[in-house]
Amino acid sequence: MKRFDELTTEELDAWHKLRAANPALDSPYFHPGFAAAVHEFEAVHVAVSRDERGEITSLMPCHRDGSVLRPVGWPGADFQGPVLAPGTAFRPLELLGRGVRGLEFDHLLEQEGFEPWIVSRRASPYVDVTGGLDGYLERASRTGKDNMGQARRRTAKAGRTLGPVRFEADTVDPEALEQVVRLKRAQYAATGARDYFAEPGRIELLTRLLHTRDPSFGGVLSTLHAGPHLLAAHFGMRSGGVLHWWFPVYDPEHSGLAPGWILLRELVAAAPALGLTRIDLGRGDDEYKRRAKTGESVVCQGLVTRSPARLAVRRARDSLVATARRSELLRRLAHKIRNL
Repeated sequence: MKRFDELTTEELDAWHKLRAANPALDSPYFHPGFAAAVHEFEAVHVAVSRDERGEITSLMPCHRDGSVLRPVGWPGADFQGPVLAPGTAFRPLELLGRGVRGLEFDHLLEQEGFEPWIVSRRASPYVDVTGGLDGYLERASRTGKDNMGQARRRTAKAGRTLGPVRFEADTVDPEALEQVVRLKRAQYAATGARDYFAEPGRIELLTRLLHTRDPSFGGVLSTLHAGPHLLAAHFGMRSGGVLHWWFPVYDPEHSGLAPGWILLRELVAAAPALGLTRIDLGRGDDEYKRRAKTGESVVCQGLVTRSPARLAVRRARDSLVATARRSELLRRLAHKIRNL
């Protein structure tokens, strides 16, 4: 295992080639640009596997926290796993040793080799935006169509009551990014969720991604204004035709307009001009995701370990969190358990 900045040209080229050959890895989280950006603020180590001929077969970028490895970008990585060719088996136990006792994952794309250590699976919804708004409406569920119709009417209302509505699909605006972070942190505080931005370097990570304008990878900041008011915004990442929905926010003062739906509708409509065909909404059972999705993938949670006792503890914890999640009264408890 070596640091990301120690990878050779051969290894970085293999990363690009293996990812390009595997359609399942089209999320920006699997692009080496994401690992590079994260490594600027938190050390990323990469396990490089080779076959008997010396050819690279997989790369697994991780962070090390004591005796535990976690996928690159943890806990903000909504897709995780090794970069490898389709049909290639991965041997996660080979990551253990030299003081490493476990590999924890919570958004792993299901892959051959991890089955014994998967504790649970959850849906990760997405929106097929091929053909823009018209194409989406042909594929959307009834509730998705209804919410898009309501968003159109609320856009008109916002224009009448607050001022002209202005949407920017991809803007490099540091002040708007600061507003996104401020609104997101307020949302974390209100819901009792862990504040992602409390850790050093994470605001700087978003700033770096905002200014990354590589055609194959970069940050995307979308904003929705009505007159002088920022109604909603979103910061995510894109790679090729895939945009990952990462940090959506809205101003609670204007929640009656459902500005998040207005923003999503505008982004879907702008998809052809942006070259997008899919928006990954990320794991979660939020109501708007259930309504908006046109499909879903599955991500796994678990712990690679040689200790049956540690795996049993992980299963018990996840079971408790799942039970708490089903109750609105216990939702705050679920956040605290997950944070532990």
